[in-house]
Amino acid sequence: MVDQRLKELRGTSRRDFLRWSATVAACLGLERSRLLNVLNDTAGTAAADTAQCNTTFRHIHVVDGQGGLSNWTLAFPIPAVIKGNNAQFSHYAIGKGVDAVGFDKPYTYGPDSPWQQNSTWKVSAFVGGQNETHTATPTSVTTLGGNTMVAAAAAIQQANPSLLPVLTVGGIQFGTAPGAPSVAAVGGADQLVDLFNSQASRSLLQGEANGPLAEAYYKAFLGLNAAAGKSTVNKAYGTGKVSMNLLARNLASQLTPTAADLALFGVGQGTPGAVTSMSRAMITTMKAFSLGLTSMLIMRGFNNDPHGLFGGGNGQATTVGQAIGKMLDGLHAFGKSLPDPGCSSKTLADALVFSVSGDTYKQPFNRNGWPDGTPGNSNILYVMGAGQIKTGWFGEIPNANTARAWDIATGNVNNDNYNTVRAQLGAAAGAAVLFAVAKGDMRRVQDFYNGPAIDGIVNLNVTG
Repeated sequence: MVDQRLKELRGTSRRDFLRWSATVAACLGLERSRLLNVLNDTAGTAAADTAQCNTTFRHIHVVDGQGGLSNWTLAFPIPAVIKGNNAQFSHYAIGKGVDAVGFDKPYTYGPDSPWQQNSTWKVSAFVGGQNETHTATPTSVTTLGGNTMVAAAAAIQQANPSLLPVLTVGGIQFGTAPGAPSVAAVGGADQLVDLFNSQASRSLLQGEANGPLAEAYYKAFLGLNAAAGKSTVNKAYGTGKVSMNLLARNLASQLTPTAADLALFGVGQGTPGAVTSMSRAMITTMKAFSLGLTSMLIMRGFNNDPHGLFGGGNGQATTVGQAIGKMLDGLHAFGKSLPDPGCSSKTLADALVFSVSGDTYKQPFNRNGWPDGTPGNSNILYVMGAGQIKTGWFGEIPNANTARAWDIATGNVNNDNYNTVRAQLGAAAGAAVLFAVAKGDMRRVQDFYNGPAIDGIVNLNVTG
């Protein structure tokens, strides 16, 4: 029987109820179809309809500082470098680039570039913004007017609320955007599980201030338990409140990376510390994604200044490039193995946006001391846009002194003076990320971005 107290929930109250229903159902191992049936029976069709396939994608964003973005050019190489023939270029596999197929714009793989064997995860590389050498908080490709890309993306994700909407690792600057949630911050990847458990415990153990509504929650959650058919979890329910003690223990065991998980991400002896940290954070977060407990991870990636990476030859650079490639191939494989709690017919690999930004990608055409300066004082935003964004390189970096701009309306390289449009290009690239997170809802993008139309760099009318 529909409980009128639940049926009449609106706004934040409804989102809170759906959030906790999904949390309890996930920890009971309840199939999503049965969750929807219970919601329909207890809270009405409107609540059940709201809980159907999510209207937004989840998002992992990596922020690199102090020159750290340069490491990613080893996995996502600049075409003129990886296809070149000059041994002084800043890569370990000069001349071994392979032109990729199935991209909207030109793109070139290096030997260890990720996602070469699957047809869905493809990279978009946007030349935009400006060099921000030696800052830990780069913003030139993640600023959209008065909003930051990650805060705006998190605000968009509020259409599908989760327990802890945004997780940050490593002193991240989140920024602001209308409707953006608060973040749950930790210093290192190993702290994510404890943070999540403590926050979840406090939230549930505090209960609802409204006694009758707490009773309605309780009855609805009992319905979830009955649907799951697991009598062993009855003790997890108190009178009028849901005890978090058992739930917290379950979350700890479910969210902690295992040896097999780490092996899938290529983590082992000799793996660079930054890659190990990123892998651990992504594993825990992907598990939390699969339980419907969070929507976004923003983490510190490389925060180093690898001037001497090529000082002894190609060995160190090879180790880094291979480690990044293995990590990202592992992320894809892991995502394929986890169901999307927001859509029973999909996996998390179908529902994830991945992006990387940083302060400087360094001089790609001179490995001697790997100088901080970039061609044309440019920057790069890398994105895997879940099929929502056109793929390949937008703009060109043809030599040590030149960055070529691109037309936002078409994505084609043009002859604009790069320095006059760099901020506009950075904002457009950030808006493309919002479009991907919003699953192609341009109206939501326009709530945060007021620059030129980005129709030429995204895939309109794509459903996911």
